[in-house]
Amino acid sequence: MIGTDLAVAGCVLALAVATGLVAHEWTHAFVLRLARIDYAVSYAPDRTGGIAGIVTSCPWAVVHPRPDGHEPPWVLRVAALAPLLLALPVVGLELAGVLSTESPVVLALAIGWLACAIPSPQDFSVVFYAHRVLETAADASTGVSPSRAD
Repeated sequence: MIGTDLAVAGCVLALAVATGLVAHEWTHAFVLRLARIDYAVSYAPDRTGGIAGIVTSCPWAVVHPRPDGHEPPWVLRVAALAPLLLALPVVGLELAGVLSTESPVVLALAIGWLACAIPSPQDFSVVFYAHRVLETAADASTGVSPSRAD
């Protein structure tokens, strides 16, 4: 019985991470859509080699915001940290006593999903440098090239 639990838990973990990675990017896109910032979502960017190439490589999905430079920086910061909301269902179910962490399958599901709720290093970069992204977008829309002196 332990062997099948372990095999099922491994499959559930892989499935939770796969769905969580896509949900992670969708949370970015959701906030950008609410803020009316144009964006593009690409699935399996720059991948070749069929299904094996897609499954074994990351990222599986990427959101590319296209701000015009007139948006407040806090909107990009909130969009970058939006995946933290993915932790709410797991925490809520645990607090309600519905989630049984005694089962390795349920535990694998929760761990896989919570791992995808962590913002990536690129997300934190947007949090700290959102103003630079907006300055670059504003310069590009006005045709002014930024100074390269520094």
